[in-house]
Amino acid sequence: MGGVELRQLQYFVVVAEELNFRRAADRLFIAGPSLSQQIKALEHDLGVRLFDRDRRSVTLTPAGAALLPHTRSLLERAEDLRSRAARISGSEPVRLGYVNWLPPDLNARASAVARLHVDAWVAPSHTQAARVADGSLDLAVCWIDAEGLERHDLNARLLGADRLYAVTAGPDPTPVRARDTAVLLDDDTTSWESWNVYAQQIADDTGAQAEHILDGGITGPAFFDHVRRSRRPIINSPKGQTTPLPPDLIQRPVIDPKIYWTWSLVWRRNEVRAAVLATVDALTQGTPDTGIHAPGAWVPATDPHKT
Repeated sequence: MGGVELRQLQYFVVVAEELNFRRAADRLFIAGPSLSQQIKALEHDLGVRLFDRDRRSVTLTPAGAALLPHTRSLLERAEDLRSRAARISGSEPVRLGYVNWLPPDLNARASAVARLHVDAWVAPSHTQAARVADGSLDLAVCWIDAEGLERHDLNARLLGADRLYAVTAGPDPTPVRARDTAVLLDDDTTSWESWNVYAQQIADDTGAQAEHILDGGITGPAFFDHVRRSRRPIINSPKGQTTPLPPDLIQRPVIDPKIYWTWSLVWRRNEVRAAVLATVDALTQGTPDTGIHAPGAWVPATDPHKT
C-alpha cells in the first residue's frame, strides 16, 4: 500500500456511499474523469477491483464491500491522529487552500501569528470557497463574486490581481482591443464554474466573442490548439498566465479595457478563532496596488473589490 493516499481512500468511501460517479464527483467538488482515474489508481495499488461499472450502474465488488469498513476505520484513525498532533503541539493549524497563485511572502507574513498549513489539494476557485464554507478549510485564496460570498456566507479581502493577456498565432505583439478578442467557456462546470461566470461577463461587458468548448481547453495544449484555429486572439485564463507559450504563439496585451482577475482571501463570517482572524489581517495588511482601480481597468460589476 505504499502508493495509496488518504485522499483516494476518501474518494472510495464517497463513491461507495453514492454508487454513482457523477454524484460522488459533485459531492467531492472534483471532475468526474479525475475521480474515475483516482479510483482506478487505488484499485491498481491495492491489487483488487473495488467497483463493477457499466453504463447504467455502479456496484461494490465483494472485495470492495469487504474493504469498506476497514477504510472508514482507517480514515477515522487518521483524523484522530491529526487532532492529537494538534493538541500536542499546543495549537491547531490554520488551513489555507488555493487555486494556482499565492503571495510570494505568504509564510513570512503568517508565521508571526499562526501555524499556517497550505492544503495540498489544489482545486478551482468555487471548490475552495465551498470548502471554506463547510469547514474543510479555514481560508482560501480564490476568485469569488458578491453572489458567491452571500451564498457561502463568507467575507473577502483583496490579496492580489492578474492582468490577463490574449494569445494569438503569428508575430504581431501589438495590443488588441477587448472587443476584438475571444474568450472560452467550458461546459464542464465542475472544473470551470468560476471561470465561466467571469468569462461570460467579459463577453457581455466588452463585446469579446464567447466560444463554448467541451475539451477542457481553457488551459494546456488544448488551449493552444484553440488559439491556432481561432480567427481572434483568445484571452488567457489565470491558470495559463505563467505557462510558456509554444514558439508559434505570442502574447498580446488586452486594452479598451485592461482585463483583471482578482484574488480574494476568504473566510467564514461566523469565524471566531483568533488565529484565523489574525492570519487574515497579517496576509492582507499592506496589499500592494493591484491596478484594478486605475483608469481603463476592468473587473466584473459583481467583483467585491470593484469599489
